[in-house]
Amino acid sequence: MDRKKFIQTTGIGLGLALVPKLLQGQNQEAKNTFSTNAKPKIVKDSEGDVLNVIGDIQTHKLVGSDTGNQIVEWVDNVEPGVGIPPHIHTLEDEIFRVIKGQIEIMVDGQTTILNPGDVAFAPKNVPHSWKVIGTEKAKMMTSAFPAGIELMFQEIAKLPPGPPDFEKVTEICGRHGISFL
Repeated sequence: MDRKKFIQTTGIGLGLALVPKLLQGQNQEAKNTFSTNAKPKIVKDSEGDVLNVIGDIQTHKLVGSDTGNQIVEWVDNVEPGVGIPPHIHTLEDEIFRVIKGQIEIMVDGQTTILNPGDVAFAPKNVPHSWKVIGTEKAKMMTSAFPAGIELMFQEIAKLPPGPPDFEKVTEICGRHGISFL
């Protein structure tokens, strides 16, 4: 077969193979509720919006308004013994990446110790919790997608200082699709 005929033949075959995928992609695009107005952003380690979420000191690096509501990322800087009790998200998945210290994490009933460099994934509707163990302060990068959970954290951070009103915290979390076990 000569080169011209080969290109014509494979071009037709490739076109026939790709048309269904292109149409499927258009259907997926119609279902996508994410904004496409995301703009590039660089955030240095010392930058971000710092929130005290009941002892979990979070530095929000990227929020929904930055990412077209696709993802939110924050750094947790947490003292030993601080953690989040077992809970379930119904709206977002989470990824936890330990940068410093040790985190005991439970995902779907399986508990393990995460060290620097380790990652855990907690999909929505799966129970999970975490706690800083050992004597060293921990630093962990947490990502949630889609974005939106940052609004809950902002609301909780505005609660009065002192021992948390867990009834109020539970109510705020519930409005954002999170329930404690």
